[in-house]
Amino acid sequence: MVIYLLIVGFISILGQVVILRELNVAFFGVELIYILALAVWMLGSAIGAALGRRSFLPSHSHLALLWIAVGALLPLDVAFIRGSRLLFGGVPGAYLPFFQQMAGMALALLPLSILLGLLFQWAARQYVAREKTLARAYAVESGGGLAGGLAATLLLKFGIQNLSIALLCSLVSVGVIFFYRDKKTSRFIPAGGVALAAIILFAGWKSSDIDRRLSAWNHPFLVASRDTPYSRVTITARAGQVAVFENDALAFETEGTAAEEFAHLAMLQRPDPRTVLVLGGGSEGIIAELLHYPLQQIDYVELNRVWIGLAQNYLPKEIRRSLQAENLRIIFADPRSFLDGCPSYDVILVGMPEPASGQANRFYTREFFEQCADRLNPGGILAFRLRSAENLWSPQLARRNSSIFRALETVFPETVVLPGVASLFIASPALLPRDPEILSGRLAEKNLPVRMVTPPYVRYLYTNDRFSRVAELLAQTPAPVNSDARPVCYQYTIAIWLSKFFPALAQLDISTSGHAGGNMLLSGAVGILLMLLARRNMALRRMALAGIAGFLGMVTETLVILQYQVHNGVLYQNIGILLMAFMAGLALGAFATEAYLRNHSGNISRLRKTGLALLGGFVVANLLFAAGFSAEVLAGLLSAAILLGIAGFLVAGIFSLASLYRVENRQAVISPLYSADLAGGCAGSILASLVLIPILGLAGSAYLAAVIAALAVLLLW
Repeated sequence: MVIYLLIVGFISILGQVVILRELNVAFFGVELIYILALAVWMLGSAIGAALGRRSFLPSHSHLALLWIAVGALLPLDVAFIRGSRLLFGGVPGAYLPFFQQMAGMALALLPLSILLGLLFQWAARQYVAREKTLARAYAVESGGGLAGGLAATLLLKFGIQNLSIALLCSLVSVGVIFFYRDKKTSRFIPAGGVALAAIILFAGWKSSDIDRRLSAWNHPFLVASRDTPYSRVTITARAGQVAVFENDALAFETEGTAAEEFAHLAMLQRPDPRTVLVLGGGSEGIIAELLHYPLQQIDYVELNRVWIGLAQNYLPKEIRRSLQAENLRIIFADPRSFLDGCPSYDVILVGMPEPASGQANRFYTREFFEQCADRLNPGGILAFRLRSAENLWSPQLARRNSSIFRALETVFPETVVLPGVASLFIASPALLPRDPEILSGRLAEKNLPVRMVTPPYVRYLYTNDRFSRVAELLAQTPAPVNSDARPVCYQYTIAIWLSKFFPALAQLDISTSGHAGGNMLLSGAVGILLMLLARRNMALRRMALAGIAGFLGMVTETLVILQYQVHNGVLYQNIGILLMAFMAGLALGAFATEAYLRNHSGNISRLRKTGLALLGGFVVANLLFAAGFSAEVLAGLLSAAILLGIAGFLVAGIFSLASLYRVENRQAVISPLYSADLAGGCAGSILASLVLIPILGLAGSAYLAAVIAALAVLLLW
């Protein structure tokens, strides 16, 4: 059964990466979808782990049928997700109604996650029936998860496409049925496995063509599509117009004037710029516009190397030539890391994506603006864009923009905001001219080949009533300063997305709510009450311990990874290392705790001391995280990996303790404890991402996790 448990862990992690990545693209990269999808996956696994009779001992035939079902379902899931907009009658490029999106997500996730949860339960039953423990089964499965995380990291790093990874998962799932066979196994099961394996191998041979056809369902004029460690880049072309999509959301198209407006309106604020730094977005035409100026040097920093390599084959000649200009230097690096050691510039243009995630939010914080200010020459200009609305800002949009504007104001004494569908924010340490005659005069002198940014247009932007109205709105709208420690901006962006479906949410603002502290106290009181109630029954006590282990593990994992993103960006291979550190901690913690307590399940004193040590470890780990974040000593990969490994060790240790705590029937605790662990992880993922971090910040959330770990000691007595 060891192989079964290892493969369950392997498929659970690698398959999860595949399906969540597909959902992220299907719903245009909105981070809330990713968070909800992860929660639904955990919930489905919990349901699968809870299914069936406690006394049921599955045969190899039962397990083989589940493995074949998983192998068939994975690639079908990919096809279903890519075709979900068409199946639900959606309009190309538009969101499906909210509940249709949730239905599509549930249909994509629940069958597969339930099967994997049930597979773990049945494989664990077979394993425990051989005089083993649930703790050791958990450790073996975690070891498989470690291998799955490593495979996901390496496969994506070497450019293997998502569909191919799904087919690999399917082949592994089908292949495992040949490891174990007994006399009762029907001959039709291995025959079915061979047939399915043959189909999978054929699909793998034709994977490039199948992948392209599946992508073309949503992009009829597709010319190229590729998965990268950061996103899926898709390019379409028709009648000379090229459109580039990132996670199926339109990034730019070559017939528009967005690049022209961004570049020239910012450059007009500086009469004689000589050096320019462009952080992202250069391939949309910004570099081509900058080449109309007599610049000595343009440095273009791009995070995603594949983006440039793929787009260059299809972009218009003018943009392709601009990317080969003599005074242009292209640097593939994380923009924030580049800013730490780069020279000074006259103008910095930030073309990074919307702050809709922890990854993107870090380019709109006070700390990022401080980095930019340190790299500007005297009188230098910083400019960036935010999607807005020309005439009416909802309360959530106003708060989102205000949180960024307040962060900008804490660094730059001079700011100008030009409203539009995409509002342009310009900042400088020196006085910014607002007289349209001065700016339109500079534009006329340069005689640029422009389509939109003409002298009359410049006068219009600086004199229409929106210009003064937006300045007043930003100044009067209360919102916290968006910072690395408290990334409220991406939570506002999620709320803006939700308000498209539920307009009443446009009025809600929990980040500045005066009741936030009271709500936290009330939640704490409810938590204490639930723990006290759980103490009345030993089975509930064990389930509560397992649930708290899952909850604390996901909260701590979210905190450490987001903190690492703040300092280092999303270098996917390093994020993979962090996840593997957590899985390694899980495996080691389960093995160590099981070995220490294996023959002492009735020794209450030993069990309580072990529980105190593990929960105390969580208290100390979260206090160290909070202090380390304030001192910025956790910015490195090694320190973050160590903390995640410790967190994984403690999670598995508490789970193992619960599985051995005064247990008489080892079979009976498999379903409730594994389900409770997953349900706790589900709650931790949602609350940490959407509630705790936006309200309390990273350090405050770590302190709260430490308090919860301390209160959990009540369950030991």
